[in-house]
Amino acid sequence: MNSSKHTELANHIWSVADLLRGDYKQSEYGKVILPFTVLRRLECVLEPTKNKVIEQAELLKGQEGIDADLFLRRASGHTFYNSSTYTLKKIAGDAGRAAEHLIEYIGCFSPNAREVLEKYEFARQIDKLDEAKLLYKVVSRFADLDLRPVERDEEGEIVLDDKGQPKVVVSNHQMGYIFEELIRRFAEQSNETAGEHFTPREVIELMVNLLIAPDEDALTMPNVVRTVLDPACGTGGMLTAAEEHIRAFNPNAKVVVYGQELNPESWAICRSDLMIKGQDPDNIKYGNSFSNDGHKRDAKDKNRPATFDYILANPPFGVEWKKVKDDVEREHETLGESGRFGAGLPRINDGSLLFLQHMLSKRQPAEWVPPQGPDEPGHWKGGSRIAIVFNGSPLFTGGAESGESKIRQWILENDWLEGIVALPDQLFYNTGISTYFWILTNRKSPGHQGRVILLDAREHFVKMRKSLGDKRKRINDKQIKELTRLYGEALDVATDPEHPLHSKVKVFKNEEFGYHRITVERPLKLRFQVTENALTALAAAKPVQRLESGSEFIDALKPLIGQRWLKKAEAWVAMKDAVVAAGLAWPTGTPFNKALRDAVGVRDSEGEVQTLKGGAFEPDPELRDSENVPLKDDIEEHLKREIHPHAPDAWVDHDKTKIGYEIQLTRHFYRYAPPRPLVEIDAELKALEDEIQNLLGEVTE
Repeated sequence: MNSSKHTELANHIWSVADLLRGDYKQSEYGKVILPFTVLRRLECVLEPTKNKVIEQAELLKGQEGIDADLFLRRASGHTFYNSSTYTLKKIAGDAGRAAEHLIEYIGCFSPNAREVLEKYEFARQIDKLDEAKLLYKVVSRFADLDLRPVERDEEGEIVLDDKGQPKVVVSNHQMGYIFEELIRRFAEQSNETAGEHFTPREVIELMVNLLIAPDEDALTMPNVVRTVLDPACGTGGMLTAAEEHIRAFNPNAKVVVYGQELNPESWAICRSDLMIKGQDPDNIKYGNSFSNDGHKRDAKDKNRPATFDYILANPPFGVEWKKVKDDVEREHETLGESGRFGAGLPRINDGSLLFLQHMLSKRQPAEWVPPQGPDEPGHWKGGSRIAIVFNGSPLFTGGAESGESKIRQWILENDWLEGIVALPDQLFYNTGISTYFWILTNRKSPGHQGRVILLDAREHFVKMRKSLGDKRKRINDKQIKELTRLYGEALDVATDPEHPLHSKVKVFKNEEFGYHRITVERPLKLRFQVTENALTALAAAKPVQRLESGSEFIDALKPLIGQRWLKKAEAWVAMKDAVVAAGLAWPTGTPFNKALRDAVGVRDSEGEVQTLKGGAFEPDPELRDSENVPLKDDIEEHLKREIHPHAPDAWVDHDKTKIGYEIQLTRHFYRYAPPRPLVEIDAELKALEDEIQNLLGEVTE
């Protein structure tokens, strides 16, 4: 199909919106047009075998213990069928009973096709259209739409072209283009839902480029088969882009896509897309990927994969996982590293890193095959590549040994993170925040092993003439190609200061993102002094309140008000003598001594160093500090170099040291911009003052 025919069909379908205007809001057009498009395509695909299916259905009536679904699928020659005698043209011819006949028609589809239409809430739309006296008009418009895969003659035989090949009307691949264009049009017209269901096309294209680019040579080989999974597939845009990208290298490649989606309408759209392209709609699972993994290994169906060649996703940003908390925690605790969430659990209000762990669990095992000869390099066998869109939170949220930090540590120590790309802000429809691609693989090339690429693409954008929701920027084709090339050449660019984009690429060793979170202690130094406030605090202390003569004890110390001592022993002797002289017993025990010291002890940098049992210095909680020390640095050397020049008596409590991992990407690309000269600022302020005076003068005149 040429592009004009493609556009003509899309416009014809789109024109149905004119009928809906007034009775439907713009954001609701897709609820009618998309399921009707699916319905008409399925009808056109099933038309050649329709009579055969009807005959088979009649034969199976009343027969028990027979899998009718299996026989009817075989009769249709597809993974779906319809056993009704109705067609859209027949239904349109009986305007008064169009709703009744259409409901009956839909009910005769196979369960997998019927389920898709149910998720569109198609029955509700039929009722609404019928009440508005629009149903037969919409049905008529779609009944005239020619969406046959191939042309057939009056006898039902396939018409051949000049080359002896079937004459194509609308191929599965072309139908996919039309359907995707409809999805995109509706998403762009409805900013309120675009962010939920639609990732900008250029973002998907760049992401798929980075994901697949290293495999270009392998994809050109004959008989290539690749599987692609998106566990948060939405309407399936990323799956479509991945399939197109692979076929661009090899038109004969077999690409099988899989997905899972929680939103019922998005799931229906994605599943519809597969049905009208001729792929298996059962590959798109419905439900929450965390609590109901639709692609786990199934002993009953060994042909259905549980691991995939390519895995990509744009999961919701910052969405809490409270609803599936019990399921996730149960898997984390009972299965540990043999489950999906063994590395750690992020905070409850952001499940981004749960998605990444889920995706990592879907990798194919990778085996390194060493060189077989002097002219043959080693290569990987198996393995997967992963791409995911994140906001900034997964890069650094969570301190050392938090769930997020442990997940980052697990990924980096296993050398799975290949690179992170910082994208421009205002790139998505429903948020203007900064976003990032994470690219991961368990089959890094030798040059990449042990290293992570950071690529700053924040300035690679063009401003849009008209914003769509929060989307005010886009990445054009030229920039996509440049970034794809830059990522592929990142190792060379990072070591070439003369490269024009050298400042946009950094390469770090995995361990450079790790750090020791150390606790720096300093000794508690006190002088001792009896004051009225000190005695008031001592009187309120429980060990003193328990004394039979607590008030007399306090009175005995009052003559010492104003006295101070540099050493604890001297203070205790003086206070004990005063209490004994008053005819009272001197209390003993650790609680009393602590209460007394807390009351009369005063922090003093020149005071006496307090010690614990055994002679070790007692740390001062108020002087306690924490620092991050790079993992590659020696902690004691850091103490001597960075801390002792300012606090010679400090030490590190190694029992409290924790290991953390974070990726401070913006810090690595920060460039200092010196402030403007004061003379320039003063001149600008003077000019503004003069302008204000002139304006005020015009007002007063």
